[in-house]
Amino acid sequence: MRFRKTLLLGLALACSALPRLSAAETLRVMTFNIWVGGESGNQPLAQTAAVIKTARADLVGLQEKRGAERPDGTRPENGRLIAEMLGWHYFDQGGGSTAILSRYPIVSNTPNKWGACLQLPSGQKIWHFNVHFPASPYQPYQLLNIPYGDAPFIKTAGQAVSEARRSRGPQVRELLAELEPVLADGPIVFLTGDFNEPSFQDWTERAAAAKIVPLAVPYPATMAVASTGLRDAYRAFHPDEVARPGWTWTPITTPDDPKDRHDRIDFLYFSGPGLVLTQCEIVGENQKFADLVVQPYPSDHRAVVATFELR
Repeated sequence: MRFRKTLLLGLALACSALPRLSAAETLRVMTFNIWVGGESGNQPLAQTAAVIKTARADLVGLQEKRGAERPDGTRPENGRLIAEMLGWHYFDQGGGSTAILSRYPIVSNTPNKWGACLQLPSGQKIWHFNVHFPASPYQPYQLLNIPYGDAPFIKTAGQAVSEARRSRGPQVRELLAELEPVLADGPIVFLTGDFNEPSFQDWTERAAAAKIVPLAVPYPATMAVASTGLRDAYRAFHPDEVARPGWTWTPITTPDDPKDRHDRIDFLYFSGPGLVLTQCEIVGENQKFADLVVQPYPSDHRAVVATFELR
């Protein structure tokens, strides 16, 4: 354990260079679940790349980077193909079907590939972590008696927290084991991902009173991430959870569909010296639910893109 902590600290120190900048750099960071390698929306892969281009992103955390299984049992690495279409750098995070795409060189990574270190044109180095947590059991469905897998129905916030920890707790702990040593050294850090769990900042007493959510729930995955000092970009820029729920799940059903529940489960967190959030936008299928529109929209998740100045 001591060797592991030393290794992680060494990686953080290697990527902690913070040179003086003569002017602010602008960086757009995006999280995007592309829906089974961009194939399930029945659109050409170029349409998934078009979403990234429309977002004018510089860094993208991809989830579901692999295409559907082929007759020979393989699944194509469509995330890599998208990076090639864009002419970008690509970091394959391994078996979880996640990857990081970047305009900028990727110079190192944490041992279990939860995060990668990138070098900006100024020479400054930053970290990007990216996750895709398990989808089931899914607590909004459990609370609303919507069948999903074999998950039991539940009634209370305490039960929702317990079920969320059962589903995603192990992966959250694995992420934090690599994230926290990097954060301790104080570099700029981004965390993107499909959490498959809503936010404690959305399922509030205010939102419950407004009937935006059925009840207040202190969802544990987002609480664990927030406890590290990382800030939720969407909720930092749009602090009113009632006026701006920011649903990312899902553009393929309507909000009044009794067999579904729309929610914000795709997140972009940030932290670091000299990092200023100047915008946060939803990318999706129409102007009613998105700030940036792509038609036809190829995914079952709306994407999130945030703009930062590095001063």
